[in-house]
Amino acid sequence: MKEATFAAVDLGASSGRVMAGRVGPGTLALEEVRRFPNRPVRVNGTLHWDVLGLYGNVLDGLRSAPRDLASVGIDSWAVDYGLLDANGTLLGNPVHYRDARTVGVMDRVRAELGDDLLYQASGLQFLPFNTIYQLAADDLSRAATLLLVPDLLAYWLTGEIGAERTNASTTGLLDVRTGTWSQDLPARLDLPAKILPPLRDPGSAIGALRADVAAETGHDALQVAAVGSHDTASAVAAVPATTGRFAYISCGTWSLVGVELDAPVLTEASRKANFTNEGGVDGTVRYLRNVMGLWLLQESLRAWGDPDLPALLAEAADVPGLRSLVDPDDPEFLPPGDMPSRIAAHCRRRGFPEPATRAETVRCIMDSLALAHRAALRQASRLSGKEIDVVHLVGGGSRNDLLCRLTADASGLPVVAGPVEATALGNVLVQARAHGLVGGLPESRALVAATQDLRRHTPSGDGARWRDAAVRLGLDG
Repeated sequence: MKEATFAAVDLGASSGRVMAGRVGPGTLALEEVRRFPNRPVRVNGTLHWDVLGLYGNVLDGLRSAPRDLASVGIDSWAVDYGLLDANGTLLGNPVHYRDARTVGVMDRVRAELGDDLLYQASGLQFLPFNTIYQLAADDLSRAATLLLVPDLLAYWLTGEIGAERTNASTTGLLDVRTGTWSQDLPARLDLPAKILPPLRDPGSAIGALRADVAAETGHDALQVAAVGSHDTASAVAAVPATTGRFAYISCGTWSLVGVELDAPVLTEASRKANFTNEGGVDGTVRYLRNVMGLWLLQESLRAWGDPDLPALLAEAADVPGLRSLVDPDDPEFLPPGDMPSRIAAHCRRRGFPEPATRAETVRCIMDSLALAHRAALRQASRLSGKEIDVVHLVGGGSRNDLLCRLTADASGLPVVAGPVEATALGNVLVQARAHGLVGGLPESRALVAATQDLRRHTPSGDGARWRDAAVRLGLDG
């Protein structure tokens, strides 16, 4: 096989798509087959994902995909899950990680087990929506199997049950040293370990489409493959790095800021800095910290009735920088709602001028995110001992030239922006590797660098202003 086409199902927190990727010698090309919204639904006070709607859109995408697909892989956001009963039936739509059911749960679990035990076991940063805390708040009395979102969709496509390892590493229940389910944590939390499914690795085969699914989509004998099913794992696999001394920012609703390592970092300093050790492709460790990301901008745009974003970013670029600042990771910004009002109130409390216009609010968000990126990059380097020569900013945020430029200025490092479709590319490349079309991560990344549109942003050299702003905001890294 010299060339083949693969389908990548890529589900983000606000939209999903089915992409067709063609891979061959010197060839890596994507075509969008179907794009669809991913809108949460609130029912009786609980915020749910419409997972059946997502599955229906995946089927529609496969129906529209090329007939010569070699396989299909699925990636999505992390931590959220569906529960199956003993008959394999879904016990209700998965709950959204932004739902309030976990309020106070993380603090209770940390008080019961201790931060050191939790961090040494899983290597995960403490976030209130991690799977382990959601499970502690859930009714598991009828649950026979837990499936993370990509594994749930793969189960409906194939009938095969399993948990892909990179996404399983985000649950808080995977032993960070062994890559297997923890034997200790479920018992300590009174969680039934029997609901945790067998683990599988990126690049392994899950199974062929069920006969009814094949008939519905028109793809006989199509194989579903395990990929880096945590979308960040797929995105990092497609970082177009040409040196090992790189950092990455996978930027969308969240900014995942970190470095790629061979082993986890479980020091006390790492725990206190709230850095996470998540699984990557080829057994690598994604050592990173979650930054709230473009969520602040997305919610502001929604509050304003979705104005013209390019025009608003152009206006924001002309606003004097580093005047109004917020800490993007303040918990007050986590829930949906009136983001501009919360940003103004946050500025007022922290002693910064309140943004008076939409453009000033956007500039506040962009400057603040750049400072948060700066802090996370500096911490990742210091805590891991890995030196950084270049930052690769991938994902939807790489379209935002203002954010990329400000991140370069704030960090004092060159920022290579792109590819925009890093997650889908990483998904496709892992499938292509299983068919022998590309080699390991270095070869895959070289193919991305040679074929995708990339833009380089050089720091302005005004580091003193950014350092002073970081100190004022408490984000000096």
